[in-house]
Amino acid sequence: MASLILKDTPQSKASPRISVAAWHSEFRVLPWLRSGHAQTLVGNFWRRQPFTLASEAIPVVVDQTNNSRVLTHCHWQPQSVRASRLTLVLLHGLEGSSNSRYITGITALAWAAGCNIIRMNMRNCGGTESWTPTLYHSALSGDVAAVLQHFVAQQALTRVALVGYSMGGNLVLKCAGEFGESHPDWLRAVVGVSPVVDLAESADALHDPQNRLYEWHFLRNLMSRFRRKAQLFPEIYGTRSAPTVRSIREFDDLIMAPFSGFAGADDYYYRAASARVVGKIAIPTLILHALDDPFIRLTPATRVLLETNPWVTLLESAHGGHCAFLGQTDIAFFPASRHWAEATLIRFLMAQVGHAHGS
Repeated sequence: MASLILKDTPQSKASPRISVAAWHSEFRVLPWLRSGHAQTLVGNFWRRQPFTLASEAIPVVVDQTNNSRVLTHCHWQPQSVRASRLTLVLLHGLEGSSNSRYITGITALAWAAGCNIIRMNMRNCGGTESWTPTLYHSALSGDVAAVLQHFVAQQALTRVALVGYSMGGNLVLKCAGEFGESHPDWLRAVVGVSPVVDLAESADALHDPQNRLYEWHFLRNLMSRFRRKAQLFPEIYGTRSAPTVRSIREFDDLIMAPFSGFAGADDYYYRAASARVVGKIAIPTLILHALDDPFIRLTPATRVLLETNPWVTLLESAHGGHCAFLGQTDIAFFPASRHWAEATLIRFLMAQVGHAHGS
């Protein structure tokens, strides 16, 4: 049975959070998937039920200065209850998209719970390289805020929650931290699953020998995307061959940073890491992290910020890998789901903020 490290503070006027007893169900790892690498790899390919929900594809302008747009896929409850239902804005990880399996898995669970869902693509993702002249990176929390504000205004939404995986987890936590105590009333909760809170340490961990398979996968996709961007915007990225990079840090230092306004990888990692602002989060927030995650690292300083913020619940399991958390099936509320993180975050959101009364 997987051990859990749970940081939970009592309810108070300053932090009106629901006790974990109302939504928490223990993660019980599958006996044959106790390795973090096994969880991570199997979780990426685990067969799911076919995703059949119809969606509305809506482009959203996130930067007026260069007309950068992102693609969203929206699932709306009936108009009569739409505004009062909890709306989830979901954000994928590095080189993922709105069609990533964990995103469609959460969508199905949230839809069954009566929520509206907005599946957001980061810039350039979901086949949208031509929609923006810029690259995408972990500092673009303003894109998340722009999507939030667009749909709140368009649909008169009153209850919104952010959910992000990995790189997307960093972005939603950074967005919430930047709002701080001045967050809009309609932003009710945030969830980060395996979030890359400390960018530098996690990027360097990818270069460890046991993690080179993951790094190679990310680099291959990032370089392919950069070459497509260079073909689309040669006036920005030039026509010469891209430099040879052998690590994520080198990619960020030699390619991403120069074209994105950073002095280098170190400057980017510092400015883009949600670790700088997680202490300022002032809405109910859940962070799910596996202690055997192959490459996500939390520094002691960041852990202190999370553990001393009364708005944040840090839920850590001994097993789970990166964004996987494949567990035994007798999970309350979603009995058939092996995906513990998805079931847990929906339980948390419904218990913590739910729908408006009577909807």
